[in-house]
Amino acid sequence: MSDISLTDYSSLYTSADYSQAKSSMLSDKVSNTDYSQASDEELMDACKAFEAYFVEQIMKEAEEMVHISDDDGDAYSSSVMDYAMDGLMEEYSQMVSDQGSLGLAEKLYEQMKRNYNV
Repeated sequence: MSDISLTDYSSLYTSADYSQAKSSMLSDKVSNTDYSQASDEELMDACKAFEAYFVEQIMKEAEEMVHISDDDGDAYSSSVMDYAMDGLMEEYSQMVSDQGSLGLAEKLYEQMKRNYNV
């Protein structure tokens, strides 16, 4: 989600429940926006943001299925690596959404246009 600043991202990441906090930010953004007055571009951006978040969650679940050995035991390097991996997953999921690979954003967009009579 590109509208989260580096400071916000860093403080979210150090919180106990990063994923829930990020989900809450997306939920707040979606529920506090009146999409009945949104332009086509704003509506599609919201749909792509949701699709990117969805893909990111799938990637994180897939990552949890793979066991990664932490032999050196250095908590700092592990934390930095986790931070880098989260950023990489976020970028990959944004690329998937921008390319329309899943088609989820387009389906959401069509449904929202029908629901809001836009």
